[in-house]
Amino acid sequence: MGFLSRLFGSSKGPSSGHTVDELARRLGITSDALRAVRPQYTRFNIPKRSGGTREILAPVPELKKLQRQLLRRVLAKLKAHPNVTGFERNFSIVSNAVPHVDKEIVIHLDLKDFFTSTTAKRIEQFFRAIGWNSDAAELLTELVTYKGSLPQGAPTSPRLSNLVNFKMDTRLTALAEKFDADYTRYADDLTFSLNRVAGEVRANEIIHAVKEIARDEGYALHMHKKLRISRKHDRQIVTGLVVNKKVNLPRSRRRWLRAVEHHAKTGKQTTITPQQLEGWRSLAAMVDAQRKI
Repeated sequence: MGFLSRLFGSSKGPSSGHTVDELARRLGITSDALRAVRPQYTRFNIPKRSGGTREILAPVPELKKLQRQLLRRVLAKLKAHPNVTGFERNFSIVSNAVPHVDKEIVIHLDLKDFFTSTTAKRIEQFFRAIGWNSDAAELLTELVTYKGSLPQGAPTSPRLSNLVNFKMDTRLTALAEKFDADYTRYADDLTFSLNRVAGEVRANEIIHAVKEIARDEGYALHMHKKLRISRKHDRQIVTGLVVNKKVNLPRSRRRWLRAVEHHAKTGKQTTITPQQLEGWRSLAAMVDAQRKI
């Protein structure tokens, strides 16, 4: 039986699979202590780049520690789809952008409410499919979800959002191949790019098909502000990086960074802290290094 068949067509009985005792052993605690955990979160908002705020659900310290253990000892070795670049080891915004360099058309789509649309039901089905019995899968799901979905702020949510969407990414990759396109996903950002001038019809066909696939998997697309179709004569942006000829920071950002560097070298006051400047230097160095891989 193939991976997708096992993952999404499992017919295991409720008592088969790894147990809560096995889960507790992997986490280094007792079964009773594991069952006694009561997931709690602190709710707060952070500003979004596009305006408005984003709600974050931060697990309390005890739960956060346990979720990090789950991430390392249960989820770390599982494989996400190779076209998924967000939150995955050895991938970055640069590796997400590289496949879309020097293309005729770049299509950017965005999934609405990505984490909160990834339901607890799907998470529990995933845990059953990868080998946990019903009792363990139910407990695992309780430990990593909140009010029926993945909480944005839990350390386990990004990885789980990739793992549980293997089928969606497989379908979107097949769609891209059908249109001789490339596809990558970075969290809720979906990018397709085409080598040949395809015109509005082909782009619209891709967008319509993505909308249908996303709906099948429990998601909806932002169909207005966050939908972009850019051509060679436009500035083509993928996860914040320009991809027209090579992966690079936008020109305005590079000019700004040079100005900040000049002020720092000449002793003038800068608009950012030294720590922030070091972060921008690291990003620029990462872009320069990884775009050549």
